[in-house]
Amino acid sequence: MATPYKIRKIINKIYPTRFFWSRMTRYRVIGWIVERLFFKNDDVIFLPRDSVIAINETVEAPSSVPVPSGIVDHFIKKAASVWIMDFCICRDSQGCRDYPVEYGCIFLGEAADGINPRFGRRATAEEAMAHARRCREAGLVHMIGRNRIDTIWLNLGPPGKLMTICNCCPCCCLWQTLPHMHPDISRKMFRMPGIHMEVGQNCTGCGVCANEDCFVGAICMIDDRAVIDQSQCRGCGRCASLCPQAAISVVIENKAFMENAIRQISKSVDVT
Repeated sequence: MATPYKIRKIINKIYPTRFFWSRMTRYRVIGWIVERLFFKNDDVIFLPRDSVIAINETVEAPSSVPVPSGIVDHFIKKAASVWIMDFCICRDSQGCRDYPVEYGCIFLGEAADGINPRFGRRATAEEAMAHARRCREAGLVHMIGRNRIDTIWLNLGPPGKLMTICNCCPCCCLWQTLPHMHPDISRKMFRMPGIHMEVGQNCTGCGVCANEDCFVGAICMIDDRAVIDQSQCRGCGRCASLCPQAAISVVIENKAFMENAIRQISKSVDVT
């Protein structure tokens, strides 16, 4: 049974309390309960923006470097069902003025057939890929994988048959809460395997990346230079795209980074 449309208004009201509930998961018993109710078997990867990918000197550069958005297109093309939301529940709840509220998630897989039709529409693969491209052009970052929360608020199942492709902004994203959550939960949303963020020698210590951009607080300034905490960084690449000196880049450590990411996501959710 599809979720009643009124859930949208309910989420709008409780969304501002998300940081409080995230901090509560630091208590062992509460964290244990929340993890099993809302995050069990989750496996979510943040994809860096295509424009900030670099090649590590230790990796032989291919004739054409694959871009992370290719992962989105890969799963859209494979999906048995494709659904585009008419709104982003995070930006809708936050009243976002900086990014388009109408650029909602893309849901893939058999379970997507049960989404309330008032939330969006079924789409072709071509329409979904065009939607994803518009989201990237607007400065949004893709997050892709199995996200149990979506199966709960949309009243869908089974969880292993729904893939979420979120289009996240730095100001309203639910996952701003990651630094406040119990590590057992926050580690389920992670950086794309085989890449890392790197600060180059041309960093001037302006602080733009630390003060305006990192939604998980992974960047700080030490001795007038940006330092990235690799254990917290989700590799979204926002800092690289905003750096006025182009001093930050997403570096490929493993030339099979695309294949590895696709393989990992496929283990947790089936869209065919």
